[in-house]
Amino acid sequence: MSKINKILIANRGEIALRIMRTARELNIQTVAIFSEADRNSPHVRFADEAICIGPPPSHQSYLLGDKIIEICQKLNVDAIHPGYGFLSENAAFCKKVIEAGLIFIGPSPESIELMGDKLTSKHTVAKYNIPMVPGTPDAVTDRSIAKEKSLEIGYPVLIKASGGGGGKGMRVVEKEEDFDEQMDRAVSEAITSFGNGAVFIEKYITAPKHIEIQVLGDQHGNVVHLFERECSIQRRHQKVVEEAPSAVLTPEIREAMGRCAVDVAKACNYYGAGTVEFIVDEHLDFYFLEMNTRLQVEHPVTELITGIDLVKEMIRIAEGESISFKQEDIHIQGHAIEIRVCAEDPRNNFLPDVGTLNTYIRPEGNGVRVDDGFEQGMAIPIFYDPMIAKLITYGKNREEAIVKMIRAIDEFKISGIQTTLPFCKFVMQHEAFLSGNFDTRFISLYYSPELLDELPDAEEEMLAAALANFLMTNKKTNNSTIANSTTIENSNWKANRLAYR
Repeated sequence: MSKINKILIANRGEIALRIMRTARELNIQTVAIFSEADRNSPHVRFADEAICIGPPPSHQSYLLGDKIIEICQKLNVDAIHPGYGFLSENAAFCKKVIEAGLIFIGPSPESIELMGDKLTSKHTVAKYNIPMVPGTPDAVTDRSIAKEKSLEIGYPVLIKASGGGGGKGMRVVEKEEDFDEQMDRAVSEAITSFGNGAVFIEKYITAPKHIEIQVLGDQHGNVVHLFERECSIQRRHQKVVEEAPSAVLTPEIREAMGRCAVDVAKACNYYGAGTVEFIVDEHLDFYFLEMNTRLQVEHPVTELITGIDLVKEMIRIAEGESISFKQEDIHIQGHAIEIRVCAEDPRNNFLPDVGTLNTYIRPEGNGVRVDDGFEQGMAIPIFYDPMIAKLITYGKNREEAIVKMIRAIDEFKISGIQTTLPFCKFVMQHEAFLSGNFDTRFISLYYSPELLDELPDAEEEMLAAALANFLMTNKKTNNSTIANSTTIENSNWKANRLAYR
């Protein structure tokens, strides 16, 4: 058992704040690192100590593993929490942290390395008979062999970077004559993004749902799962909306997926918080995709439906404690939804936007949680991921969580930049989402930018509802009243109301 008294958070923004808040509850001191672009960020002020790590580009600041370790040694830090992104799944960094006598709040470097390569991870879990998408067992470099395998598997196929993630190095090939072009693109992206051009081929599931299972393991061999998260609404293979639990899984499928996720974790002797990702087809057959060896962006929805603080569990596990509960102790309670509020323009192919948060007012109220790292007046840096905040709502059921989310989106006031808020409201009101009958093709099937212009704003909805209520409850309705109501409905009532403010 190694008691942790001081943690350095090797990250920035909302996840740094998220980790610091739990550390404070555990009476653990925190150290923030920050680039020159983040000097005025809330996580810098919240920490007990803060050190500038370097210039804005991440390769000159947040990715400087050796410098981060040096800071830890100078400030008598016991442990490093990497958050997500940056160095969180870097096995070499994890190994250096341990060799320096520090605690890495996450899995072992061996687990990170095993699960970091998609092909290696599949070989690792094969002995547990985990369902796999049909595909090549190893990386392919010979173009003629790759084409032959694709014909055996059957088009459409998916070319994927072996060491990839986040949608990079991933190309769908609909027919044989497109293979060469898409292969070249996938390899080029893989080399650029990961320094590794190895790719493999698997059957492309045409209507896939992306569902993941949260797992926790300790250093004594205990592993539990904390149910699933539905993450199918994506742009550029990156998630925008997540929820827990899934609206479509049966208890039997949920249990089977949970068992498989636990087996995947056991296959690599995993400890800490991790996520096992699956593809689920239209028949609800599921296939292992990969394992993310870190805390996920969408972890709050799991925390809300289970009542478990995942960061707290990660710290306790890193100290050598056993998981304090058993699988049968965990139950799903209610429903939670998370949207990623990103500085992106949903009217312009979700391209990142830059500018200043001239207005930034968070929603509040029962069942609303905002994890963020920005304040009004701050500029959005161009150097990092465009996510500004995570907006999470919780209700006793899915319908209540959706209603709360729509209300919270309307209350979230942001000006100075374009954000994904209008798109997320569009999702919340769409029939496919409401029914649960959607998959990763949601944007291509249902969304176009002009549809955002058809969404009524919050004030229109409020006044229209008030007018409808008045007309329905007015017991003295007569011809004159009906005539007057028609006049009201056809008038520019919003403009008139604004004129008298």
